[in-house]
Amino acid sequence: MKVKLILPALKEAESPFWRPIKYSLFPPLGLATLAAYLSPDDEVELQDQHVETLRLDDNPDLVIIQVYITNAYRSYKLATHYRNKGAYVILGGLHVTSLPDEAAPYADSIFIGPGEETFPQFLNDFKNNEPKKIYFSSKRTLKGIPKIRRDLIKRNRYLVPNSIVVTRGCPHHCDFCYKDAFFEGGKSFYVQQVDEALAEIDRLPGKHLYFLDDHLLGNGKFASALFQGMKGMNRVFQAAATVDSILRGKLIEEAAEAGLRSLFVGFETFSPENLRQSNKKQNLKKDYQAAVERLHSLGIMINGSFVFGLDDDHNDVFKRTVDWGVENGITTSTYHILTPYPGTRLYQNMEAENRILTKNWDLYDTRQVVYKTKNISNEELKAGYDWAYKEFYKWSNIFKASFHHPSHKHKLKHLLYSGGWKKFEPLWNFLIKTKNLNNMLPLLEAILSKVKLSNEQQKDAEFQLLTE
Repeated sequence: MKVKLILPALKEAESPFWRPIKYSLFPPLGLATLAAYLSPDDEVELQDQHVETLRLDDNPDLVIIQVYITNAYRSYKLATHYRNKGAYVILGGLHVTSLPDEAAPYADSIFIGPGEETFPQFLNDFKNNEPKKIYFSSKRTLKGIPKIRRDLIKRNRYLVPNSIVVTRGCPHHCDFCYKDAFFEGGKSFYVQQVDEALAEIDRLPGKHLYFLDDHLLGNGKFASALFQGMKGMNRVFQAAATVDSILRGKLIEEAAEAGLRSLFVGFETFSPENLRQSNKKQNLKKDYQAAVERLHSLGIMINGSFVFGLDDDHNDVFKRTVDWGVENGITTSTYHILTPYPGTRLYQNMEAENRILTKNWDLYDTRQVVYKTKNISNEELKAGYDWAYKEFYKWSNIFKASFHHPSHKHKLKHLLYSGGWKKFEPLWNFLIKTKNLNNMLPLLEAILSKVKLSNEQQKDAEFQLLTE
């Protein structure tokens, strides 16, 4: 059987503000995971439209398309194209789970929720000529999943080919997050067997890893065992976690000892009212600055995530957020305009209040305003968002932020990482066009190398642990 797995390009990847490097970071790991359930006799191809031109003159028997909100319309066109050619087409992913009735007419089968349980069921049904229209995941487990088909991934086209996911979902329930919609009807957070996760890590070449988990520290027992097992592997890795998990216990120290060098942290907002309205309880009454200082004391760089446009925001939110990031030495900042994704409580609430302005999913890219705001106009929100990115990544602010670190090595790492990410677009574009992006990995690994603590920093870190 000929099988084709497709990740269509997101709509924003074609905008005038498209940064090719942003969409050339990670391979489509979810599709490569599903491919592992296929027969060794199947002829399998995986295509990611972000890094290659889709080939549409082929004739696969089975087509699997991963659908996100801003590639939904393109996904439907591709599905129609292949169905007209006689292929059996599957649609799955976040958007399909959120709006199954919208997606269903374009597919022979749709998948709701994660596919580790349902895809093997489908393959058995398909083999027996009895495929169902809808497959819903209710049993959630990662135990015994087969090895990801990394042979299908074109490693040289990605900056971070060694991406990995060892958990699913998140233990928290923020109103604006897609997660609850995707995992509705079953476990919303579960983990892989530690030995299986370590075996998958051991398969990956080189030193660098990027954990794409929503919250790598979400299960403390699992994370601690994982980090213990990673000691001696000589890895450097990047991941995501919450402010609460950084401040609690000594798990973040264990992560640093295992090789954690950069962390995505969802600060989102400084307003307690915004946090309450968003049900982001894990950030309430948490000391953001203490979390930053703890990470910096361990030599961990920070990618801070912030959301603009929550109901308690006013015109000063943009400058306050940028200034805080610079003054606290945040290495990179990711800003978002609040976006009410279908299937979330935020969307349901805004729709009930008649605040949704458009259901053109191409605009739901966290760069556009698609709802009626409060306390700040839609035009001011968009302008403030654009200003924040430009302001934070000005050379003067990159230098200023880097000098907030005590060690010269950390200052240099900050400068190289932040400046390199935003200020060398022609170089990134050249590497992408020549398919040499993966050659930058040694430099990334060098930038992520360990920062040794000064004696004073070491004493502060030890005192903090003892007093918890």
